[in-house]
Amino acid sequence: MTAVSWWAAARRLIALLLVFGLAACSPPPLHQQQAYVFGTLVEVSIHGAPEAQAREAATAVLARFDALHRDLHAWQPSALSRLNASLARGERAKVSPELAAMLRDAQALAAQSNELFNPAIGGMIALWGFQADAPQQKVPDDDAVAAWVARRPRMADLVIGGETVSSRNPAVQLDLGGYAKGRALDDAVAILRQHGIAHALVNIGGNVIALGRHGERPWRVGIQHPRTPGTLATLDLHDGEAIGTSGDYQRFFEADGRRYCHLIDPRSGRPASAMQSVTILVRGARAGTLSDALSKPLFIDGPTRLAERAAGLGVHEYLAVDAAGRMHVTPEMQARLR
Repeated sequence: MTAVSWWAAARRLIALLLVFGLAACSPPPLHQQQAYVFGTLVEVSIHGAPEAQAREAATAVLARFDALHRDLHAWQPSALSRLNASLARGERAKVSPELAAMLRDAQALAAQSNELFNPAIGGMIALWGFQADAPQQKVPDDDAVAAWVARRPRMADLVIGGETVSSRNPAVQLDLGGYAKGRALDDAVAILRQHGIAHALVNIGGNVIALGRHGERPWRVGIQHPRTPGTLATLDLHDGEAIGTSGDYQRFFEADGRRYCHLIDPRSGRPASAMQSVTILVRGARAGTLSDALSKPLFIDGPTRLAERAAGLGVHEYLAVDAAGRMHVTPEMQARLR
């Protein structure tokens, strides 16, 4: 072999070794799995883990979501619907330790929000036709709405002792639709960590939580525009941060030119109408649960006392759009938005 051909062969060998070396050092591709749970599309994205490990972890997360969906369903046979039947009869019911703990947590969040976050108003939600796969698109009678308001079902009416639950008010009918997705996000983080996953993003219909990073950068997410297709803004989510959005654009119907959404104001018994959307950013322990539950009272109470209400709930980063389309953003949130 001549010197020239030897060097050519050597260069080809070096190039081949570099290709194999880069392939061996490059991180595994992004793994994503989707499902339809909680009445919405959910997605688990895992970065930097071997395919088999990522698939096993994502499958475990989606299985947990399905179990929560079945246990907490408000209008199909479930642990929650059986509890509601007992409460309506004025009976004490035995529940799982997990459900009892969730109800205590929801009870504390309701008290923190002055009952604007109120999972006890399942009867009102059903009256408006939102305890169904598709809204009934019918405005209920004023007298029927007034009757429910007069009965004042509240989470404070629940008596939770050990693994038994009863209610001082038979009008209490539980609907954890404003709590379950956030709780599911927190459970997802715990499951992913148990499976050795360090970097992931979990999205449940716009309620999102981040674990680690997406390679060299944070996870980037979009906040949906409440009236037009596309995003209102984007922001980077860091490890342990979650965003939760309450809006009037996902579950609603229109009658006589007016929009009625599924977020019911317990004070009036009617869908809240002063906001189009409220997105809050939360970090730390129970970020998923808090981002889901605490966006509800801010949406229901409207823009007039938004800053005051948010401060009382410990929410310092939010982006809200009121009924007139005006944006309300805290300085802390503004600094995060793109």
